[in-house]
Amino acid sequence: MEEHSLRKEIKNLILKMREDNQKNLIPIEASGRHIHLSQADVEKLFGEGYQLNPRRELSQPGQFLAEEKLRLIGPKSVVENVAVLGPARESTQVELSQTDAVGLGVKAPLRLSGNTEDTASLFIASAKNVVKLEEGAIIAKRHIHMTPEDAAKLDVEDGEIVNVEALTSRPVIFKDVLVRVNENYKLNMHLDYDEANACLLQKGDCGKVIKTGKHAND
Repeated sequence: MEEHSLRKEIKNLILKMREDNQKNLIPIEASGRHIHLSQADVEKLFGEGYQLNPRRELSQPGQFLAEEKLRLIGPKSVVENVAVLGPARESTQVELSQTDAVGLGVKAPLRLSGNTEDTASLFIASAKNVVKLEEGAIIAKRHIHMTPEDAAKLDVEDGEIVNVEALTSRPVIFKDVLVRVNENYKLNMHLDYDEANACLLQKGDCGKVIKTGKHAND
C-alpha cells in the first residue's frame, strides 16, 4: 500500500473512532429542588383563575421556570424561595434531593416522576395561603429524556435501564438510569444536586451510555 493511501486510511479510522466515541454521549443537567403544581393548588396558593407566569424556558420543550416562588415547610425546617415549574400538572409533586429531605425532616422515597402514591407529606406556602400536600414529595430517580431519533442513534428504547458514565473531572458511573422516549423530548440526563455534586458536574459535561440489557418491566 502506498504511503499516501495508508495515511488516508489511518485518518479515516481515527475519524470513525471519534464518531463512535461521540455517538453515545448525552448532555447531563443538574436539577435542583422544585415544585410542580396542579391547577387547583395554583389557585389555592395564588388566587382563583391564577396562571403561572413563565420566567424562562427549560431544556425540555414546553416546560418553564415560573416567576413564582414558594416555601416548603417540614417537621424540622422551612425552605424559602423554592422554584416552581410550569405548566400546571394533573397533581402536585415536590422533587427533592436526599439532603433537602433530611433538612426538612421528611422521608421522601426514591420514585419515578409522577409516581407519588404513598410518598412524603409536607406543607407548601405562598404569601396568601398554605396547602398541605398529603403525598407527593419524592426524590426523583435519575433518567434520560430523548426523542425516538436519539434512541435509534444510541441503540436504546423507552423503558430501558442503562448505566451512564459521567465524563467529568470526578468520573462516576451512575447505575439504573431510566430511558424515557418521546417525540417532544430533548436529549438530556437529569441528576439531582446530590448526584451532580458527587461527580463535580459542570455546565456542558456529558455522559456515556452503557447498555445493561435490563428493562423497567423486567
